[in-house]
Amino acid sequence: MDNWNRRRPVKQDSPAGRIAPFIIFGAIAVFIFGIMANSCSNDARSWENSSVSWSGSSSSSASSSSYANAQPQQAPSTVPWDYRLVEGTVGDLIGGDMTLLPGNELLPNDDNYGTGDKVWALEYMEAVMKTTDNNRNDIRLTSWKPIKSYRTKQAAEQDIAKLKVSLKTEIDLVGVYKTTYQGKEREFAVLTLPSGQTIKQPIDKERYAKLKPLKKANVILEEVHDYSNYDMAYAKFRGWAS
Repeated sequence: MDNWNRRRPVKQDSPAGRIAPFIIFGAIAVFIFGIMANSCSNDARSWENSSVSWSGSSSSSASSSSYANAQPQQAPSTVPWDYRLVEGTVGDLIGGDMTLLPGNELLPNDDNYGTGDKVWALEYMEAVMKTTDNNRNDIRLTSWKPIKSYRTKQAAEQDIAKLKVSLKTEIDLVGVYKTTYQGKEREFAVLTLPSGQTIKQPIDKERYAKLKPLKKANVILEEVHDYSNYDMAYAKFRGWAS
């Protein structure tokens, strides 16, 4: 029996058996590493998304803050500013219109003019007004534009006299004040026009003393009426009435 045991061959592991544990261990290590890497990647993406969201919220908050701090500006208003008469020559006839030389402005040919006829044109100018953030008046004047033609200057003057009306009236006097410039004193009066616009006018010492105790002032205004809506007018200061 002992001899048989001694003669029994010793069983040796095959090459595949020796390699199998390493393969299993390697697979487990790769699996664990993959889980850890995926977890880190998810954390990184989560942090990145959080960072982007935070940046966007910050930008939105800043924008809202800027909008809240912005002061609303008054919408510009357009008023009639002036009229004038100019003499011109009829140029080309285009349909029911005509050009007025030398500027080639286009006007309706209301009186059956022919090329070369001498005419008088009524031109107008508008003012676009806006109150700025510091409560100052910003005024932009438009270019002259012809609106009507006349065969005689007399007929044109009759119309312009209705559109530009001079009148004497009493308006609010805000006050008077003095300044010193290069060693010289200068006096000013501050007035409120019927439109609500505040204007400043230089005055002499005599008028300064006269206006100082007053709350009202007698002035000359020029009312400029809109040619298409006569009830709309803008009053401009044209001098002192007394």
